[in-house]
Amino acid sequence: MTQGAGQGPDVRTATLRDFRVPAYVHETGPVQGGPAGVAGPSAPVEVTGVPDDGYTPTQRDLPVINRGDTVQVEVQPMPEPPQAPTDEHGPLFVVGDVHGYLDELLAALHEQNLIDGDGDWSAGNARLWFLGDFTDRGPDGIGVIDLVMRLSAQAAAAGGYCKALMGNHELLLLGAKRFGDTPVNSGAGTATFQAAWLLNGGQKTDMERLEDHHLQWMARLDAIESEDGHLLMHSDTTAYLDYGDSIEAVNDTVRETLTRNDADECWDLFRKFTKRFAFRDESGPGAVRELLDMYGGHRIVHGHSPIPYLLGDVGSEDDSDGGGPVIEGPHIYAGGLAIAMDGGVTMAGKLLVCQLPLDN
Repeated sequence: MTQGAGQGPDVRTATLRDFRVPAYVHETGPVQGGPAGVAGPSAPVEVTGVPDDGYTPTQRDLPVINRGDTVQVEVQPMPEPPQAPTDEHGPLFVVGDVHGYLDELLAALHEQNLIDGDGDWSAGNARLWFLGDFTDRGPDGIGVIDLVMRLSAQAAAAGGYCKALMGNHELLLLGAKRFGDTPVNSGAGTATFQAAWLLNGGQKTDMERLEDHHLQWMARLDAIESEDGHLLMHSDTTAYLDYGDSIEAVNDTVRETLTRNDADECWDLFRKFTKRFAFRDESGPGAVRELLDMYGGHRIVHGHSPIPYLLGDVGSEDDSDGGGPVIEGPHIYAGGLAIAMDGGVTMAGKLLVCQLPLDN
């Protein structure tokens, strides 16, 4: 989840380049509410006349024969054919935004009996989906990715599976590694992935430990999937509709964009996946139905926007005094059509691991 509190619901646009310059482009000193010691770019670009749509993803204020006999002969009984491998699936679980909180993730998975005390897969043919955002803000994003990769192999060997979706922070980390401080065209000025990554909790230890196989794994993640009538995605946005009219088309478009390795295109993709709150207000049920009508399913399950913000309890992700709402489980909203899974672990909330389906 990338910062942008106070922004209104996202509105799908006809192009990928209709963006306002991020707030940090105008900063010359330390960013308010940002990580300690992080300053904005040294040579900001002033852009005037850009409409303010309330959308600033880098701002730090938010946070699935019959046969008949015709000859009279003695028929010997045939042996029973071998049983074909079963296609039955086990229970379905989803995980909200982890953001580098490895210990909390291990505890939550163990509580659901998905892993044993050694952190190994123990759920047989269960299905586990991570909804994206594995790194940034927390202490061990690379450790989280290593765990998910290991559980994927162990689950497959046991007859289940562990899979993951692309979050906007995966796009951010990929961009920071590939393009660094290379200026990108935001559609209304210039920006850099490196600055955006640092402003949104990028951990230097993660960058130092990032290896090629981590980058390859992130770049191949799907953006959207369907399981048991649940449309799984990271961001609560309708921007997915701009990338294809089927699940396969969306995932192909995202991968092809990353393969071309064009900084501006990758920035466009990151900005679109950073939008939020499309399902929160009165128009929310209609936005959910638009996605369900296009991609199928009866309910959307997403991460990205912490539940406290969806409930209107807006504060700071750096708050740790426990004064905010107590999040015990997912938030079902938009007329029962959407389930939010980001419990706000980065703001002393809860890392959610839940079994689907959920009752209203």
